[in-house]
Amino acid sequence: MNICVIGTGYVGLVTGTCFADFGVNVSCVDKDVEKIEMLKRGEIPIFEPGLKELVEKNVNENRLTFTTDLSDAIKKSLVIFIAVGTPPKEDGSADLSYIEEVARTIAKNLNGYKVIVTKSTVPVGTGSLIEGIINKEQGEDHKFDVASNPEFLREGSAVEDFMRPNRVVIGARSEQAIAIMKDLYSPLYLLETPVVVTDIETAELIKYASNAFLATKISFINEIANICERVGADVHMVAKGMGLDQRIGPKFLHPGPGYGGSCFPKDTMAITKIAKAHGYTFKIVESVIEVNDIQRTLMMDKIRGLVGNLSGKHIGILGLAFKPNTDDVRESPAVDIANLLLNEGAIIKAYDPAGMENAKRLMPYTVSYCNDAYEVAKDCDALVILTEWNQFRKIDLAKVKGLLKSPKIVDLRNIYEPASMKKMGFEYVSVGRSEKRNEFAFQPSLGEPVAEN
Repeated sequence: MNICVIGTGYVGLVTGTCFADFGVNVSCVDKDVEKIEMLKRGEIPIFEPGLKELVEKNVNENRLTFTTDLSDAIKKSLVIFIAVGTPPKEDGSADLSYIEEVARTIAKNLNGYKVIVTKSTVPVGTGSLIEGIINKEQGEDHKFDVASNPEFLREGSAVEDFMRPNRVVIGARSEQAIAIMKDLYSPLYLLETPVVVTDIETAELIKYASNAFLATKISFINEIANICERVGADVHMVAKGMGLDQRIGPKFLHPGPGYGGSCFPKDTMAITKIAKAHGYTFKIVESVIEVNDIQRTLMMDKIRGLVGNLSGKHIGILGLAFKPNTDDVRESPAVDIANLLLNEGAIIKAYDPAGMENAKRLMPYTVSYCNDAYEVAKDCDALVILTEWNQFRKIDLAKVKGLLKSPKIVDLRNIYEPASMKKMGFEYVSVGRSEKRNEFAFQPSLGEPVAEN
C-alpha cells in the first residue's frame, strides 16, 4: 500500500516513519524545502529518541521518502494523512487554515478513490469541513472518504507509543475506509491493541477529551500539593494513596510548575472554545487552565521565599524543555519561569541537554547557556530545577554545593529528598513536601516522579 503523510512536523514525521516500519510505502511531504533536504540527508529536525535510527533504516530499505511534490504524492497514494499544524488563534480556537489549504490541494489532484485522514488534532466538524471543500473543488467526480485517526504520541516516547499504543481510534462513515484503516494498523493485531471504531465527530472529540482529562489530573495534583504545604502533608504519599485506586491510577499525579508543550495548553483552550461555540461553558477545563497559569506564580513565590529580592541575583536554571527527552520548549513552564525571573532583574545561567537552541528563540540574549549543571551552579545565589532530566537526579550535589555562592536549591520537580538535602547542608525548597517526610513509608519504585505529558 502507498500512503502519503502531509506535514513533517512532530506528528507527521513519527507517523510516516513508523508506518514505513510496518512495511508500507510512505511519502512524507512538506512545502518547507530546507526541512525536506535535511531529512534526505538523514538529519532529523526534532529531538526524539530512536527516531533517527528508524528513519535511516526505512529510507535505506526504500519504504520511506521525503518530497515537496504534494501533487505527485497524492496521486500515487491510497491513503492521505493530514498532519499539518493547527495553531491556536488569538482567541484560543484552532486555526484550520493549513487544513483547508491541504484539502483544496487534495481536491485538485484526486485521480481515483482515496481515504483522507486527519492525524492533526482538529475541532469537531473538521472532517465535514474537509469533505465539503473536496466535493466543491475537485475537478472530476472521484469517490473518496474522510476519516479521523487522532494521534496519542508523548514527546520523548513517541516511537514506542506508535508501535505499542494503548488504543487506535478510527472515525469514518464508510466500511471501505474502516477496512483500509484497519489494514494499515494490522501489524498491531498481534499485540491485541484495542481498536475503537466510531464516527468522525466522536473520534475528533476523543483526542481533546483525553488531553483535557490528563491536564486536569496535573492541575488537580498541583492544587493538592498547595494544600499539602499548608497542612504539613506529603503530596507524593497522597498521590501514591490515590494512584493505587485503579479507578484513578498513578499517572499524571506528579506536582510541579504546571503542564506545557505543544498539546495540553493548545487543546485545553480549544475544547473550551468548541464548547462555547455550541452554547456550553466547560467550567472544569476553564479552571484547569486558570490553575495552570497560577502555578507559575506560586513557583515564583517559592524562589523569592528562598532567595529574597531577585534583582541582581545570579540564578542557575536546570532544564528548559517542557519535559525530559525532548527539545520542545513550546509553552514550557521552565521558559516561562526563566522569563519571569529575568523580568524581576535576575541574572540567568541555564542548561538543558536538548532544548537550549530552541529556548534561545524565546528568551533574551542576556541569558548565559552552559555546558553542564556544574557550570550553571558556579557562583550562583541559587539553583532552580525546572525539568526532570534523569542526569539531574544523579549530579554530584557535594560538588554543586561547593560551586554555589550559597547552598540554595529550589526543586520544582521534586527529584531530591528534603531530609537528605537538609542533611547535606542545603537550603532546599520543593513542591508539596516538608522535611518531616516519612522516609520509611515512601517506596521510590512506586512513587518517583516521572514525566508523562
